[in-house]
This record gives sequence, structure tokens and C-alpha cells, in this order.
Amino acid sequence: MARVLVTETIARSGLQLLSAAGHTVDVQEGLDPEELVAAVRSANALIVRSATVVSRDVLEAGPHLTVVGRAGVGVDNVDVVAATARGIMVVNAPTSNILSVAEQAMGLLLAQARNIPQAHGALVAGRWERSTWQGVELYSKILGIVGLGRAGSLVAQRAAAFGMKLIGFDPYVSAERAKSMGVELRSLEDLFAEADFVTVHTPKTPETAGLIGRDLLAKAKPGIRIVNTARGGIVDEEALADAIRGGVVAGAALDVFATEPPIGSPLLELDSVVVTPHLGASTEEAQDKAGVTIAEQVLLALSGDFVPYAVNVAATEVSEAVRPFMGLAEQLGRFFACLHNGLPDRLDVEYRGELSTNPTTILTLCALKGLFAATTDDPVSYVNAPALADARGLAVQEISAAASPQYRSLVTLRSGTHAVAGTLAGARTEPRVVLVDGHAVEVPPSDHMLVVHNDDRPGMIGVVGTALGDAGISISSMAVGPSEDGHTALMVLATSGPPAEHLLDRLRGTDGIFGLHVVSL
Repeated sequence: MARVLVTETIARSGLQLLSAAGHTVDVQEGLDPEELVAAVRSANALIVRSATVVSRDVLEAGPHLTVVGRAGVGVDNVDVVAATARGIMVVNAPTSNILSVAEQAMGLLLAQARNIPQAHGALVAGRWERSTWQGVELYSKILGIVGLGRAGSLVAQRAAAFGMKLIGFDPYVSAERAKSMGVELRSLEDLFAEADFVTVHTPKTPETAGLIGRDLLAKAKPGIRIVNTARGGIVDEEALADAIRGGVVAGAALDVFATEPPIGSPLLELDSVVVTPHLGASTEEAQDKAGVTIAEQVLLALSGDFVPYAVNVAATEVSEAVRPFMGLAEQLGRFFACLHNGLPDRLDVEYRGELSTNPTTILTLCALKGLFAATTDDPVSYVNAPALADARGLAVQEISAAASPQYRSLVTLRSGTHAVAGTLAGARTEPRVVLVDGHAVEVPPSDHMLVVHNDDRPGMIGVVGTALGDAGISISSMAVGPSEDGHTALMVLATSGPPAEHLLDRLRGTDGIFGLHVVSL
């Protein structure tokens, strides 16, 4: 079982899930960087929130790390590039707090429009200031939504109920998709020129850092009000403060800041600014969902299964038709590597039958994982398999082909000199290797296998069987496939153990045997 290091508070229900699966849960909160490096050395998984910085040094200090889980949406505090290079999966809980964030955005929108925090502060201080804190209605106002993902779409639904007109900016959303939300797309400049309110729901990336800055604010509609519950740094706080002082922006409401806590931020000095200390996900419901979701993702990663919320894995989905083939694809990758005695220059991964109509990226990753696991001592996972292929000059191509006349679904790995294919057979959908180097066979994959190319003549099976028997190795299953020319044949044998070198030398020296491959799965 694995050791899961948890450095920040997550819901008890999430911790219980990990413990129930038999893993050791080690909760150590408040670690400084040196303490974190020491604590991660024997960890198989690391779970953090936003305060723990998972740097390259931390990742390199954890030789057994399989997965880093961020109990929240962003992964700004995790060096994803370094994790990917080391084959460490980075997972998050992207949907756990979306509803809470959307509601926080609406709360700040109302608070900004009606000056609710300022009026409250004045009243508890003994001042009755009705005229000072006059606000504006949301009804009939234009709301510009920057980012039409999960949170942005939920805000659109709620703002529409207030009778607001919705416009949006998102370069990754089509006009048809936006229209289905009741949103008209605009360029970012046109959105700021037209909107009465703007709410930000875009991720923090190099492209979005400082997205709302001086140039954009200078083109904004006079009296615009800005809400940010996404990520600090998307809004240039100095530029926003100057725009408020200059009267271009009437006010702002922010839950996130470039530096948290935002000590010294000029926005804190302005009466027309509403601020909260990063409370978007701070609801009982969101915290519970985040803890459970991240525990579920970590459990999947530790078991080697597909993880839907992995941020550094190329596959984004796996259908129920594809999932049963994941183990087979990895076994075929190992088998293929053993046929080559190393890496080929290219690899074609072909899918026939029902598989050809489904997204199969995860199966290609499985095949690469098996291929590299058989050829390198470096850690290999779904995460870094594509990078290993690039680094080693292996060209990989996925091919969807017509249905196979013999099998409902067929996976084939092929290069210029070798090929191996497999499927799932029978009522129990058990894996079978059904083709090796052009020879039709049917044998279940096994930990230890032997592939023998030989003359197609009587007595060859007996020769190989006798040699194995003399070496004390039994045969658990076997398949023989002749070639189309009738002159050569191929045997695939599953054996009780790995063959010793003297046995291999004996077989190689046997008349009629001209090819021998040891397969270890």
C-alpha cells in the first residue's frame, strides 16, 4: 500500500476514502520548504491545496512519487513541467468549487452594485449614511463575462435571472455554444467598451497574466465595474487602482490577488472597492467535494487507472468501450518492445472494429507506457510516455481502420519489421495475443513468454518442448501459426518462468530455428 502525504486541510471524507483503500494517510500541515522536502522522500502521493509550493526540488526529493493532487481548481503552485518530465501525474478537482465560485461572483456583483460592505461598515460604526452609498440596479445592465467555461456559464445563468444582457469573450468557445448560454461573443476590447459590469472567469496562464491592464482599461466604458473571482494577476491591480482614481472605473470587487495576502495593494485604500480573502471555494459543500474528488483521483492514479482530472496527461476521456482494453494495450507495448529488442524508429497503433469509433488516445498512451517500461529503467507513466517518444525519436501514429472480419475490436502495434495484435475474447473478455509478425495465433499474455520463428516441418514443436522440459520449465499455453508461404512457422509459448541463457543458446543452435525472442510482461 502507498503512503499519502497531505500537507493542507482537506475534508475528512476524503481522508477516509484513502484510508479505506488501505493506504497510509500522513497529515503534516504547515511544513516549510525544507520540511516538505524531507517529508516527501518516502511518499507515493502528495495532496496539497493552494499554500504548499510543489517545486522542482520537492518533486526531485520524492523518488517514489506517482501523483500530486491539488484539492482545488488551479495548479499554479505545482511545477507541472518538472512533474511531467519525471512521470508524476498532477491531478486537481476542477468541478468541486465551481458552483461556490459562481455564487461568490454573484455575491460580489451585488455587493459592488449596492455598496453593501461599505454601508454595513458605516452603520456598525454609528453612521447612518443612506445617500452616501447609493447604488445601481443589475436589471437591464450589460454584463461582460471573460471566460465562458464552467464558472462563467453558471454566472451567465444566474445573471440572466436578474435581467442582465450578457456578452462574453472566450477564444475557445464558438458563437453557437455562447448563444446556447444566452451570451453574445465580443472581442475583449469591444466587451470592455460596451459592458457596465465585467466578471472574470479565465484561468491564470502566461497569456492571461495582466490581461486586464492599462491599455484595456483606457478603452473601457466610463463607469464600468469589475469583479474577479478567478485568479490573482489576471487584473493589473495598480492599473485598476489608477483607473478607479481617474474615474474611468466606478468600482471593483476582488476575491483574488496577485500576492496573497494583498498587503500594500493600492486597492485596499479605495472606498469603492470590495475585497474578500479568496473565499470563492470556502463553502462547506465545496470543501467536502474537493476533498472527496481529489482522494478519488489519487486513488485512480495509485492503481494505474485512467484519471479524468489529470492535467498533464494527453488523454482527456476514456469510454466504457475503451477502458477494458487499457491493460491489453500496455501488454502489447511490452510484447512489441521484446520483439524489437529495443525501440523502432516508428510505431503505428491501429484500432479496428468498435474501438475505431471511440477516442483511443489513452490506449496509445498505454502502449507507449508498456513499450518504454520494457526498454528503460527510467520511471514511465501515462504522463511522460509522449515526451520519452519525442526524446528518443520515435514517431507515433494512431490509425483507425475498417472493422476486422474476425474480431469485434482489434489493437495492432506495427513497425517496419514487426507487428503484434491483440483483442479481448470470450464472455469474460480476457486478453489474447492473436497476431505476431504476420502469423495468426491465439494465446493469453503471460509474465514469461517465448516467441520462436522456425521452419514449418514436423518435429519442431517437440524440439522446443523437450528443451524447455530439460530446463525444468513447463508450458502453460501455446499457439502455433504457419505463414502464408507454408515454409515458416511461429510458436508463441507462455512458460512457468524465464528461460536461462544456456537454454536460449541451445535453442538458437538448433537446426530449423532461426529467430528467438524472450517476452517479459
